[in-house]
Amino acid sequence: MESTALLTDHYELTMVEAALRSGAASRRCVFEVFARRLPEGRRYGVVAGTGRLLDELAAFRFGEAELRRLRDSRVVDDATLDFLAGFRFDGDVWGYAEGECYFPGSPVLVVESDFAHGVLLETLVLSILNHDSAVASAASRMTSAAGSRPCIEMGSRRTHEEAAVAAARAAYVAGFATTSNLEAGRRYGVPTAGTAAHAFTLLHDDEREAFAAQIATLGKGTTLLVDTYDVPTAVATAVELAGPELGAVRLDSGDLLVQAREVRDQLDRLGNTGTRIVVTSDLDEYAIAGLAAGPVDLYGVGTSLVTGSGAPTAGMVYKLVAREDESGTMVGVAKRSKDKATVAGRKFALRRRSADGVAEAEVLGIGEPPSDDGDDRDLLVPFLRSGEPVDPGRHTLEAARARHTASRAELPAAALRLQRGEPAIPTEYVGARA
Repeated sequence: MESTALLTDHYELTMVEAALRSGAASRRCVFEVFARRLPEGRRYGVVAGTGRLLDELAAFRFGEAELRRLRDSRVVDDATLDFLAGFRFDGDVWGYAEGECYFPGSPVLVVESDFAHGVLLETLVLSILNHDSAVASAASRMTSAAGSRPCIEMGSRRTHEEAAVAAARAAYVAGFATTSNLEAGRRYGVPTAGTAAHAFTLLHDDEREAFAAQIATLGKGTTLLVDTYDVPTAVATAVELAGPELGAVRLDSGDLLVQAREVRDQLDRLGNTGTRIVVTSDLDEYAIAGLAAGPVDLYGVGTSLVTGSGAPTAGMVYKLVAREDESGTMVGVAKRSKDKATVAGRKFALRRRSADGVAEAEVLGIGEPPSDDGDDRDLLVPFLRSGEPVDPGRHTLEAARARHTASRAELPAAALRLQRGEPAIPTEYVGARA
């Protein structure tokens, strides 16, 4: 993989330079990633991007090209360049398993290292977790609203080309069935799917010719787009050409609920009771919920998904919460800024659950793990120890997908409501607060 070392902010390196000069660069530190609050009205968030982050951390090296760029631009001095030339993250990283639900204050990532090694990771960590978690959080609301009906990710044309790949992966973590993005399929193994757009129909002299060509190429089980001209005429033509084996028809405009009902009636009258109906057209979780009463079989979601459905970032921050003092003792540190205060001390997290397995609280122990009353679940798992991966096979995409299904299922029923509300469970701190 190409070096990721310059996917960072200028001031990360100047902080290292100043810390090397002051002698504080080698002080042991604890950094934590958390969101002070959820997007307004949201009841839970979803951690995503951890697998991508671990891959990119492995490539966080300053090679000759990166060092030359820093030297030519005079970003840092020669002593700092020498430090960076030998940089390899050698600390410990803990975090919430990818796919896990999180709440305000949840320490979704904990970095333990000296200051210089830990501070350099801030921008890369946040750029990945903030984007992917925002997409996964939106995707989770959509798949929850869809119930057993599959959702298809199709937002590549609505975002940056690399963000599109990451978004497809994050959506899959949160339950989407497939993506239209081929690079996401190649890079991460996300299942891909797709058939034809309006341009294919418009290319041909008439709709019949276009449908016949698609069926001849992709088979009768394909999905035909039926709203280029007149929907009832297109459905009739599709059934005439493919018969009862027609896989699906897609609706991409108009009043989707009304049209879906009309098309279902028409398909059933024509004997195509097994032909499915796919709906697209600027869907979000609210539109999906509104279509729940209709005869819709699959949802295709684009713009709202890749933009976090109104919350394009998860609002996570990367903060120093503990450091070594001059005597070698670890002490908690915190910001006191208005509206941006932090809680000092290294956190340990568990999810308090009732006897029947329903989540009741996010319990954060300060300085030491909170006590488990017997029904609780530890949330922090090791990712890196002394810079080396810990059980990397545990952090696969399929494992993240399964983790999300289980994590969301243990939340109280109110968590799945789309109406604005407070976080589904409270965050409780136990232990001494500075």
